[in-house]
Amino acid sequence: MFEIGLSTCSKIIDENLFLQYREAGISAMEIAQPYDEIDLINYNEISSLSKEYGIRLNSFHLPFAPFNTVDISNPSAQAGTIEYHTQLIKKAAAIGIEKFILHPSAEPIKADRRKERMNCAKDSLSRLAEIAHREGAVLCVEDLPRTCLGRNSEEIAELVSVDERLRLCLDTNHLFTEALPDYIRKFGKRIVTIHVSDYDFLNERHWLPGEGDIDWQSVASALKEVGYEGPWLYEVGFERPDSLLEGRPLTCEDIVRNAKQIFAGEKPAAIAERKRGLEKWVEQL
Repeated sequence: MFEIGLSTCSKIIDENLFLQYREAGISAMEIAQPYDEIDLINYNEISSLSKEYGIRLNSFHLPFAPFNTVDISNPSAQAGTIEYHTQLIKKAAAIGIEKFILHPSAEPIKADRRKERMNCAKDSLSRLAEIAHREGAVLCVEDLPRTCLGRNSEEIAELVSVDERLRLCLDTNHLFTEALPDYIRKFGKRIVTIHVSDYDFLNERHWLPGEGDIDWQSVASALKEVGYEGPWLYEVGFERPDSLLEGRPLTCEDIVRNAKQIFAGEKPAAIAERKRGLEKWVEQL
């Protein structure tokens, strides 16, 4: 149905990781490293390993923390963030990466500053869309939870209205106020990549599908309906989140098994159980 992909979040990017991807049947990778590790990326080595092991470099997740330093919506951080992202786009595009995932804001954002932050984010997106275009790439705006910008389809539509070249990364565990199939149908082919993980509709969890409450068949059906051509790319770590009861770490084989269950029309099996009494989503100001 879809190509199976996996983000490198919380993983060491080395030859062993590429080997694990290949042996399990994962063929697409998103490069996503913490802010304090981003400068350690060896782009030439990653390019060489991707060719050797047949793993396609689908996308690069631009850093989104620390919040007071990296934020395209914050006027005091805008210039530095744009310059920082520009350099990363150039480095990653040079090895053939064509999609760059970007958070439209950090948080918290107070209601009385939301319009100002939205205008700043749109200005930044317009500039970065042009920079990505010059490098033969596209910028993909990700939907976000809580008080972040882009927390619903209305805000996402406003953000991407500034440049027709902007595309979307659908994060399946970030929407709290609308159904995923409706969001998918609204934006259609503008969605060019996704982050697959599950949640309980209370807060983002980054659980393996089957451990939360998403109806995965409706998501897959909506993506097929709109002609989505990107990978079914998981954004989960091997180590399990604290919101789950203790369980074993995930493997690449778990990821592929999970995807195949969804593609076969089955309910994906959980690896761990969620903890009881988890907190609800609240405005974090």
